[in-house]
Amino acid sequence: MAFEQLAELRDRLQAEKEHAKADSAIHLMQKSSRQAKSRDQDPALKAIWPLQKHFPLAFPVNPAPKVPLKEGILKDAEQHLELLGITLEQLKLGISKWCRGTRYWVSMVESAPRLDLSGQEVGTVTAAQAIHAKQQASRQRGQDRRNRAKSKACVPAVTADTGLEQTKG
Repeated sequence: MAFEQLAELRDRLQAEKEHAKADSAIHLMQKSSRQAKSRDQDPALKAIWPLQKHFPLAFPVNPAPKVPLKEGILKDAEQHLELLGITLEQLKLGISKWCRGTRYWVSMVESAPRLDLSGQEVGTVTAAQAIHAKQQASRQRGQDRRNRAKSKACVPAVTADTGLEQTKG
């Protein structure tokens, strides 16, 4: 009898394992689908994807750190619009979005090499540019903190004396 119970347990565990794998695969497909929809809806993200595909050294895929780009990179990228399959407006939005964010600002340290589309060094980050980037990153972190505080302040709270919900803020 014990052998039959072990065999039954083994079969049940195997079935649960396969079910968990299927659930995981479905979750990954849904996540990928959401990311693709997001990319399709945001023109800036729609432009970043081909930049990453064709110029991976200048536009590395997350989690790789971003790198400082050559000043005037837009002019260089404009010459590849046909290859990228995007409009000039999308390219401008994409590069603008790429260069505005904590990951990019963190890469902007003094004397860091600036890269062209092919990943070749074509200059360095100046002290003034590094200071500006540090200020931008600090400003962004402050804005993120304010946004988090604001969203927490609007969460309904149950009061102890009445048991009724009150909205803070």
